[in-house]
Amino acid sequence: MAKVNTVLGPISTDEMGLTLIHEHLTLAYPGWDCDALAVPYDREAIATACVEALEEARAYGVKTMVEASPNDLLRDVELDRMVSERAGINIICATGLYTEAQGKPAYLKFRSQIFDTTTEIYETFMKEVTQGIGDTGVKAGVIKVATGHGEISAYEEIILKAAARAQKETGVPIITHTEGGTMGPEQADLLISEGADPRRIMIGHIGGNANLQYHTSILEKGAYIAFDRLGIDFLFPDTLRKASIIGLLGIGYANRIMLSHDYCPYWLGRPSELPDFVQPLVANWSYAHVFKNIIPALKEAGVSDDKINTMMVENPRRLFAGE
Repeated sequence: MAKVNTVLGPISTDEMGLTLIHEHLTLAYPGWDCDALAVPYDREAIATACVEALEEARAYGVKTMVEASPNDLLRDVELDRMVSERAGINIICATGLYTEAQGKPAYLKFRSQIFDTTTEIYETFMKEVTQGIGDTGVKAGVIKVATGHGEISAYEEIILKAAARAQKETGVPIITHTEGGTMGPEQADLLISEGADPRRIMIGHIGGNANLQYHTSILEKGAYIAFDRLGIDFLFPDTLRKASIIGLLGIGYANRIMLSHDYCPYWLGRPSELPDFVQPLVANWSYAHVFKNIIPALKEAGVSDDKINTMMVENPRRLFAGE
C-alpha cells in the first residue's frame, strides 16, 4: 500500500481523504525581513491564525492539505507540525525552489559558475524527502518547482531537471507553479523528458488560462492539472475557471483534475490594508471557498457527486500512489 510523508509521519494514501492539493499556512517573499516596519515572526501567533482559518474547511470534511511553500519562501515545518496537531488535519510539506524572479537564486547562480548545481539541488531534494528537513525529522512529501511568465529560465530548468531525477528515485510527486497561464505544457515535457512519471506530476495554477487546448495539451501527456487558485479573482475570474472545469469534465478528464485555493492566512511583512478595488476580488478566498461556492456551482451545472469525489479525494490519492 502506497505511503505519503506528512509532517506527523507517514500515512497510507488511502487515509488522505478530502484533500486540498495546493495551499499555504504562511508566505514570505525574499526581502520581507529587510522592511523595518515588518511584524516580527511569531510562530505561535501564526499557528493560532492558521488553525482558526482551517476550522471551516475541516467542518466540510477536509482531512489533508499540501503546504506548497518551497524552501526559499520561508517554509516552516515546525509551524506545519503545530498546525497539523492542533487542527487535526494531515499536512504534507514540500521540498523545492521557487521562480528565478521571486525566489532566492543568488547562491545557486554563483555556485553554478564552478559546480554542478543540478546535482546539488537533487541532493537537497533527496535529503529532505528521504532523511528529513534540517534536524526536524519531518520528511517532505512533495517536490515543488516553479517557472516564470512565458519562459523557463536556465536557472529554473536546472531545478526542474533535479526534481525529475529525485522523483524518479523516490516516487514523491512533483507539483508546480505556473505564471499567468503559461508554460504548463513545457513544464510537463521537460519533467517527463528527464524521466519523471507523468502520473506523479501535477501542473499547477492551470486556471490562469481558459484555453481548453492549453489544458488538454497537458492532460494528453498523462499529467494531472489543478485549478488551485480558486477565489483569487484579481488574477483570473472564477467564472472562467468554472467554465473550464465544466468543459474538461464534459470531455472525460475528471480523473486528472484537482481543485484548491493557494490560500494563505498569514503573510509576512508590514501590516497592509488591501486597496478598495482589490478587496471584492478576494472576498471569497479561503480554505473553504471550493466547498461553499465552487462545488455547488458545478453541481448546479450538472456535475455529479462522483466526479466531485474523484477530483477532491481520488485524484490526490492517485497522484501520491502514482496511478
